[in-house]
Amino acid sequence: MFISSQNSPTSFKDFTLVMPAVAVGNVGQLAVDLMVSTLNMTRAGYIHTDCLIPMSGNNPYATCRGDAEELHTPAEVYIAAELKLAVLQIRAPIIQTKSKKFRQLVVTWIKASGFSRTVILSSSHAYQRDDQQLQGTPLRYLATPSLHKVSEDAFKELGWREMERVPAFPALTDASTEPRLYIPGGGITKGLYTDSCEEDLPLAVLLLFCSEGDNIPDSFTLVNHLNDWLHLLDNPSKEPNKWKIPTSWSLLFGSGIPPALF
Repeated sequence: MFISSQNSPTSFKDFTLVMPAVAVGNVGQLAVDLMVSTLNMTRAGYIHTDCLIPMSGNNPYATCRGDAEELHTPAEVYIAAELKLAVLQIRAPIIQTKSKKFRQLVVTWIKASGFSRTVILSSSHAYQRDDQQLQGTPLRYLATPSLHKVSEDAFKELGWREMERVPAFPALTDASTEPRLYIPGGGITKGLYTDSCEEDLPLAVLLLFCSEGDNIPDSFTLVNHLNDWLHLLDNPSKEPNKWKIPTSWSLLFGSGIPPALF
């Protein structure tokens, strides 16, 4: 359930929603961090649910000591009204037994809010690619039929490759084996995409093959691909687009090795 942080309910009619999947390397979440920080997006509210591991913390996008002490929750919504853009940032793992319930909650909220389209930023294990997925760039996309109708030309112009279907049993060469959509390490990506197809929602998935580790470069790659499509930072009069790293990334790998150890 969405809880607005303002006195009156926020209208998302005709907004584009961008949200991450909690997936390998947390690439989608890092990419959303870059968007919120760079575009100076304001917090519009949060999602109240028991499907995420409960947590709270200081403001990850603090710019001064005054706003650093604000408490933030596992699932928050930020907006850039001038761009008609909203993001749902998810900062906690989804409880495994409540994955389907969380997907249903998200789909219901998307439908009720009137978003014009939804984009899921996700990732998948690079080491589990099959031969055809080793070709080209590590970026793949998926689009529901209702979005594919209006965005097919844009995807072709960008030169993106659609996520390949793979055999359910690669060792078998039987032609009757139906290829399937397989996104290992992608969390709720496949389920949310399938749900959106059934509900006829305009939704796209931008996915990057990657490995666990320092995934900051992957997040820049993913958000740059998103920008190629949505033109969030395009400004012909300036140097190449630069994303602002949020203050919370200073502790992305901990606070360093204590000198006392040596």
